[in-house]
Amino acid sequence: MKWLLGRSVADKELAFQNEEKEKRAAELLIANKELAFQNEEKEKRAAELLIANKELAFQNEEKEKRAAELVKSHLDLKNNLLDTVKVIAKAVEMRDPYTAGHQQRVAEIACAIAGEMGLDEDQITGVRLGATIHNIGTLQIPAEILSRPGKLTDVEYQLVQTHAGLGYDILKDVRFPWPLADIAHQHHERMDGSGYPQGLNGVQICLEARIVAVADVAGAMSSHRPYRASLGIQAALDEIKTKRGILYDPEVVDACLKAYEGKRFSV
Repeated sequence: MKWLLGRSVADKELAFQNEEKEKRAAELLIANKELAFQNEEKEKRAAELLIANKELAFQNEEKEKRAAELVKSHLDLKNNLLDTVKVIAKAVEMRDPYTAGHQQRVAEIACAIAGEMGLDEDQITGVRLGATIHNIGTLQIPAEILSRPGKLTDVEYQLVQTHAGLGYDILKDVRFPWPLADIAHQHHERMDGSGYPQGLNGVQICLEARIVAVADVAGAMSSHRPYRASLGIQAALDEIKTKRGILYDPEVVDACLKAYEGKRFSV
């Protein structure tokens, strides 16, 4: 009897253990199903992320392609502008054989000054182009006046002075990425306001025009003109040194002198 009672207790214990095992097995099955579901969700998100990354890569590739096309278009436009400016410069100089090459010399000096002043490449390009066509307004001045070997009358001189304003009128409506119209308009303005055509002074004159103004004086005085022989580069340098801070921007003058001493230009 005792033996049977002990066996019954053992059976109940065993049944209880089996029931616990089944319960844990069921919990483990549920946990595994939950884990499988989570893994499935992770794989789904990973697939979605992969698709999103591919779409982003495609978009970036398209952006890079468009950026490259824009850069090429910008370079093509800049090259076309350079060619246009060269053609205009030749047209100006063909009407005035005595000053042939003057604008190119001014451009060389102006770029040397701009480089000495630490201007960036794009600004130097603008200075070069502006200097190359700074006398574009002379296209509307009678050629016989421009090339006359004798002294001009007061009326003729006043007519020649209008070339700055005329140059501005020619260029003002062209959308250059540089202030070319202002350079043509202001290259005869002076720091003390004594220049023409507007009587601007100091920083009212754009920096590029202040640079071209000094380069123009250096180029003109050291070159042969219809009404006089070349005065030489030393006379030109003495002029800008003497009038430094009065007619000409002192920083530009200093840069011009350094550029000449460093043989960054020759005339």
